[in-house]
Order: sequence, then structure tokens, then C-alpha cells
Amino acid sequence: MLEFLPAPDGIGPEADRLDGAPHPREMLSLIGHERAERELLDSLRSGRMPHAWLIAGEEGIGKATFAYRFARFMLAGGDPTADSLHVAGETAVAHQIASGGHPDLAAMTREFNPKTKNFFTEIRVDDVRKGLDLFNKTAAAGGYRIAIVDSCDELNASSANALLKTLEEPPSNSLFLLIVHRLGAILPTIRSRCRVLHLSPLSEAQIIEGLERFPNIEPEADAIGSAARLAYGSMRRALTLLEPKRLDFARRVETALSALPETEAAVIDTIAENTMGRAGDEAFETFVSLAEQWMSPQLATGNAADIAEVWADMTSRRRAVDGLNLDRRPFVVGTFAALKQALRV
Repeated sequence: MLEFLPAPDGIGPEADRLDGAPHPREMLSLIGHERAERELLDSLRSGRMPHAWLIAGEEGIGKATFAYRFARFMLAGGDPTADSLHVAGETAVAHQIASGGHPDLAAMTREFNPKTKNFFTEIRVDDVRKGLDLFNKTAAAGGYRIAIVDSCDELNASSANALLKTLEEPPSNSLFLLIVHRLGAILPTIRSRCRVLHLSPLSEAQIIEGLERFPNIEPEADAIGSAARLAYGSMRRALTLLEPKRLDFARRVETALSALPETEAAVIDTIAENTMGRAGDEAFETFVSLAEQWMSPQLATGNAADIAEVWADMTSRRRAVDGLNLDRRPFVVGTFAALKQALRV
């Protein structure tokens, strides 16, 4: 079983916590990313550790777990002779981080909005300033002060600029771990002040290993195999696909995307209907994820420019759907229509 430290009771809703799964800061085990670990350790041994890292890669592949693993290692002393970034679960540092109470670690994420009973769609400037207040204090343990941003994709213009000001003149013994899903969307001024660390999608075998070892789940072997295949390298997506209804829906979306541009309108309408209302939240997330994964290899074809335009438009419309609580049906139907048009150009 994967090793993790459950957080204490009383922690409120968190945007980066998957229902039924440990939070990334609670996970002590890591599936994959051995090359990235070696790169960090090599940097530490060289004596030229950058003050800021952009941890880049597709969503759900373990970037946040990796960032907290790195932070835990550095706050535990950062032994340059270590073979890995692992820190034992019985250490005080591991327990402090799992509980969200380490005095030298700040996390900037989307906060919960009690008025709407949902999360803000962006990391606001006040959230960033609150996190950066860590660097106005002396390190409690006398070592590094570390900030994790999860994710930079969700910074707005004001919050990105607030972060940039500190990155331009970093305090001593500071470390910034910036998680990013789409590296090309990051401000060039932020990217230029960071070292980029690319994390690769997990293999199907790695995802199957993780699902078989994940705490509190006992899926059937057929479900594990299908979830791993449809996850496209994302452990987070694989975990969500273990629910039978969601896995069935994902299979139908995959079939509909594979049939493009000849996908029948009735099939599209059924998919769109499944994403409606609060009951359709998970189906909507599944549709968006699978549509993005389907488009990714299309960017290497003769339709690349048109597909890229559809992807950019889908991303923009998705923000409006989430931020304004708009009807999802036009989003799904419109995405299929745009993809049909792009493939027929």
C-alpha cells in the first residue's frame, strides 16, 4: 500500500483534494518521476540550487505530490547525499506538513467561497499576499522557507504580478515550487526567473501499480485496466474513473471522439445531457479531460492550427462556464461541432 499520513479532522474544503483520496501533502509515496528526483538531488549537490522551480506537466500526474515531497525533504534538512527525496512518516516534519501546520511552508491555492459553496475560479491576489507573508518572518527551524503555488495556471493578472515581485528579489533561504499544467500560458517574466522541471505522464503500468496499492479502494481488475488506459498518464484521472458510472461515461466519450468527424448528433446530445446540473459535475470534468487528451496528438497533424484554435476556445469557454455557472450543454455540443469543422478543413 502507498504510504501516507492522514490529516487531522477539522481541515476545511480544499480545491486540490480529490474526494476519498489523501491530499498531496499527506502522500509519502510517489509513483514514477525518478528522473526528476535525480535532477533535484543533482542540483542540491552542485551547491547551486535555484530559488524557484516550475514543476511542469499534464494535470493529475503527481506534480503536487512531488512538490510537497521536495518541500518535506528540504525542511527535513535536505541531505545532499540522500538517494531519494523520501522522508520517513514518523518525523515531525512529515506530520507538520500533513496537517498543514508547518510554520515554514505556505501553499497558495484556490480558496473556498462560503457564499457560493464552491471554490473561487482563480488564485486571488490576497491569497498570494497571504502566502508571501511567510517571507516576512524568520524561518522557525532556521532553514528554508518554502512556498508552493498549485497551480500557476489559476493565477490572475494581479496575483501573478504579486508573485513576480518576490521572485525578482527573492529573500534569502527561500524556495518557490510553482506547479504548472500548461507551461506556454505562464508569464515569460515568471518563467525566466525559474528553472523548469518537466514531469512526464505516467505509464499505464505505473498507474495500474498505483491503483493496486492505493489506500481504501478495491476495484476489479477490468476497471483498473480500463481506468489506466483512459487516464492518459494521469493518476488523478484514473482514480476518478474507478467509479463504474463514470468509467462507462468515459468509454462513451472516447468512442464519440474516435468517430469524429462522423459522430452522430444523438450520441453528442446524450453526452451533453450527462454533464448537466450538479449531478453532472464529474461527467463534465471527464469530458473536458478526454477532449483535451484526444486533441493533443492532433496537434502533430495537418489540422494542428485549427485544433489548437478549438482547444484555446474550449479553455476560455470552460472558464466562463465554471465562473458564471453557465449551462454545460452548449459547451459540449459546441466543442464537438468545432472539432468536426476543424477536421473537415
